[in-house]
Amino acid sequence: MMSTISPACRGGRLDANPIGMNNSPMQRPREPLDTHLLRILQILLTEHSVSRAAIKLGLSQPALSNSLKRLREITGDPILVRGKTGMVPTERGLELYAHANEALAAIDRITEPPGEFQPASTTREFHLGAPDYLDAMFLPNIAEILRREAPSSKLIVHPINSDFDYVEALERGHLDVVIGNWLEPPPQLHTSRLFEDEVVCMLGSHHPLASRGISLKHYLELPHLAPFPYVSPRLSFIDGYLAEQGLQRNIQMTIPYFGQVAGMLLRTDLVFTTGRQFAQHYARYLPITILPTPIAFPPMRFYLLWHTRSQRAPEVAWLRKCISKVAAMLSASILST
Repeated sequence: MMSTISPACRGGRLDANPIGMNNSPMQRPREPLDTHLLRILQILLTEHSVSRAAIKLGLSQPALSNSLKRLREITGDPILVRGKTGMVPTERGLELYAHANEALAAIDRITEPPGEFQPASTTREFHLGAPDYLDAMFLPNIAEILRREAPSSKLIVHPINSDFDYVEALERGHLDVVIGNWLEPPPQLHTSRLFEDEVVCMLGSHHPLASRGISLKHYLELPHLAPFPYVSPRLSFIDGYLAEQGLQRNIQMTIPYFGQVAGMLLRTDLVFTTGRQFAQHYARYLPITILPTPIAFPPMRFYLLWHTRSQRAPEVAWLRKCISKVAAMLSASILST
């Protein structure tokens, strides 16, 4: 004689069905669980009473009873059953209570606005893209602020050059912000102008023209030193502007780092075109002469760039404020010289 297996025992599990739920093999898709039902589930399992839960939620008792019915259909469990002194949660109901608390806490975190950033306690790792042109005067000031106001944070400075796609790095979150100078900054990024710097010529004080000045003819014929990443007119502020005027300078040597400029000028007859801030930094300590350019270059404009993905991030907004503070300080020092 063949034995039959009750539908309630399929899969090796005994499914009690005290509320008449459908246990057929072809069950209809369960109704999605929304935040409203989650909160009802939480209060029901807190109060162990439909009437008390209805009062607490400001709902009628029939409405809450209907919600409990929906919850039973969705979860496949009675959730609350009658006991000797009232309603008691099922074992599954206790599990659901814990899950509901976790889910609602997560929802609250999602819907609440981000809290105020606390730099003094942050351990955030900030990623800043910048040319090493800024190493001498700009980045040390940023480092000072971070060490003073956010001592447990980390700062990683990434060099930007012609091989580095900083736009993609910002988009992917590999960089928080980028500092640099362009004739026109990339239009797809958020932009804040930091400061302007006058374009000057920088050369060793032993140079024959150091005491005479540089004419346009001299400027175009003299051997120039240029940083390697910026020799292309498409990328270089200086060469890009010259190309617009139909001019081209004579670049005889290129170097990968701005920190090598002063040493090269002290031992050669090369000329370096740069911003006044950079030139003055070295002229304070070394026999370096600064001369005006014979071409009316527009000022070097330095910008702060960031992507929309970090526009509302409090920690990145704080970093941007720190950088803007340094820029304002340097702008004041430029005006005072």
